[in-house]
Amino acid sequence: MYESRSAIYKMLKDQAHKDRQINVFPAPYRSDATPYKQQDFSKVVKEACTTSRPVMAGLKISKAVFLGDVGVGKTSLINRFCHQIFDCNYKATIGVDFEVERFDVLQVPYNLQIWDTAGQERFKCIAASYYRGAHIVVVVFDLSSLMSLSHCSQWLREALVVNHGEPHIFIVGTKRDLMSRTAFSEVEDHAMRIAEEVGAEFWSVSSKTGDGVPDLFCRMAALSFDASVRREKETENGTITVGSDLVTVAISDPSGRETTQGHQGVTFKDARDFTETLLATVG
Repeated sequence: MYESRSAIYKMLKDQAHKDRQINVFPAPYRSDATPYKQQDFSKVVKEACTTSRPVMAGLKISKAVFLGDVGVGKTSLINRFCHQIFDCNYKATIGVDFEVERFDVLQVPYNLQIWDTAGQERFKCIAASYYRGAHIVVVVFDLSSLMSLSHCSQWLREALVVNHGEPHIFIVGTKRDLMSRTAFSEVEDHAMRIAEEVGAEFWSVSSKTGDGVPDLFCRMAALSFDASVRREKETENGTITVGSDLVTVAISDPSGRETTQGHQGVTFKDARDFTETLLATVG
């Protein structure tokens, strides 16, 4: 097992890796391929991160789910970003797999839960249960397979049926390295039209070469972080929620008093207490 696969190790590091430190708002793949038009972190987010950094430095987590047809490259995409590896030998995901990646956004620790779901029909019932509470929904297709692109809308509908929030939506084409320039241009135009119809941001990447992969994940993290902090400032309830109603982390003030309790009556003293409990429950 890779040392980097330890979720606790990643979440409790003093600082994120340099390529996961985000201080400038990441640009989309193409300016005409996104419904998210903001070009910078929101003013309220910048102020919160500057003036309330000791409080903001609590445990911040968002959930991203990856879904799509079998064999489109979901696991390869995640492995390229999380472990900087590419395995040519295909191994189908059984049920779901789970990763955690640590970012520092505007110098605030931020963790992204990445759920890799199976594309096989027999695992759909299992995978669908993990769609709930996602802040980011990533529908993956194979650029060399128009059929996998045509299934994206159905995958997204299934995810949104059980997700009652307003997640950021991405449609990501993989295996760009296999495409000729002419073929890629035609598929990209078609994919961008589908993404526009469903209100998603389109990206094209290659897990083999790594082209576009870090930029995609940093973009996801920045958008989700900005939305998360804005929600917190709007409610001013001092809580951080994983998923929708899965668990809430209580934040202690300097005197040690807890300011909130979990929705399910689950309260944690600090980030370390929470991560140890989280990892015990997921495996």
